[in-house]
Amino acid sequence: MNFIDSKVYFSEVAGKWDTMRQGFFSETVRQKAYSLANVKEGKIAADIGAGTGFITEGLIQKGLRVIAVDRSEEMLKQMKNKFGANIKIEYRQGEAECLPIETHSVDYAMANMYLHHVEEPLLAIKEMVRILKPGGKIVITDLDEHNIDFLKTEHHDRWMGFKRIDVSSWFRSVGLKNVIVDCAGGNCCATSGCGRTNANISIFAAYGEI
Repeated sequence: MNFIDSKVYFSEVAGKWDTMRQGFFSETVRQKAYSLANVKEGKIAADIGAGTGFITEGLIQKGLRVIAVDRSEEMLKQMKNKFGANIKIEYRQGEAECLPIETHSVDYAMANMYLHHVEEPLLAIKEMVRILKPGGKIVITDLDEHNIDFLKTEHHDRWMGFKRIDVSSWFRSVGLKNVIVDCAGGNCCATSGCGRTNANISIFAAYGEI
C-alpha cells in the first residue's frame, strides 16, 4: 500500500471514526500528553493529524485555542460537525511535511497516532518544531515498534510503530531539550477484518521543548 491509500482510508472511515477510535485507544493517552506538556489555559495548541478531534476536544475543555490540521477533508468535516462554530478551533487542511501554520506561532504541538502514517517521520517532527514559539513544547503519542502486519494492509499504516530510542534521537537531533519518551499508559487494540488476528500494542508518549 502506498501513502496515498491512507488518505483514501481515512476519508472512507471518517463518519465512523469516533466509534472506531474508542476501540483503538483510551482517553488515558491524551491525558498523558496534556500532563507532559503541562498545558495552560489561554495558550495556543496545534493538533496535527487531528482526525475528528480527540486531542482538540480535551484541549478546548482546558481553555486552550486550537489549530486543528488534517490531510483528510472528510475528517475535518466530521470534526466541524461535532464542534460546530466553536471560536476556539481553527480548521486547516495540510500535509505533514508542510504544515499550514506560521513559524513560531503556537505554544504546544501535539500529534496522536499520526507519526506512523507519515512518509518521513523526522521531517514531520521538524515541521512541528518549526511552528513552536520559543519555549514551546511538543508531545507525540504513537505506537511502539511491532510486527502486526494487518495494520499495514487494512489500516494503511506506513510504519510498524517506532523504537523509543529512535524517537528520542530524532527529538534531540532537531534541537529539542528535556526529552522524555515514556509509556503513555495505554495500549492500542484492534482486530483484523477476518477476526483471526488481534493487536495489542503499547503506546509511547514523547515530549520535548525548545
